[in-house]
Amino acid sequence: MSSESTRRIVVFRHAKAEWSDVDDHERPLADRGRKDAPVAGRWLAGSGINPDLAMCSTSARTRETWKLAVPELSERPRTVYEERMYEASLGELIALLNEVSDEVQDLVMIGHNPGMHALADALAGESEGDLLPRMNRAGFPTSAIAVLAFTGSWKAVEHGVGKLVAFWAPHA
Repeated sequence: MSSESTRRIVVFRHAKAEWSDVDDHERPLADRGRKDAPVAGRWLAGSGINPDLAMCSTSARTRETWKLAVPELSERPRTVYEERMYEASLGELIALLNEVSDEVQDLVMIGHNPGMHALADALAGESEGDLLPRMNRAGFPTSAIAVLAFTGSWKAVEHGVGKLVAFWAPHA
């Protein structure tokens, strides 16, 4: 695959988690989250995107979200559980994208706010229709998915490189 191929980044915020007395990293999904995650997976499957790679935070809620969403896809992508995604800043998330192999065309990142919203917003140099203002008004709720397309190498991912081509959230 050439470095000038069109690539897609699917930014996926974990589903609704419980607020409990456990350590934040170990918080499980709430009932609503367990219902929304497969719906998000069905939306992703219906979008026609079959990610080559999934990069998922190591938190319990992100792993559970992905476990419930991925069976909806026609093909299960290779999944990497990445500790650096938990509580990652925008700069750290972009640095992770810059490490992705150019063999990967479509990538899904399953993570947390505020990072997931910041990433989608920062990469979106333009958008189709009113997607960018709509995404920002919605505030990137749980189970939200943003799809950004860009041309070039993963090493060249930076602010404004992409076009927001889809935004979806189950309750927005």
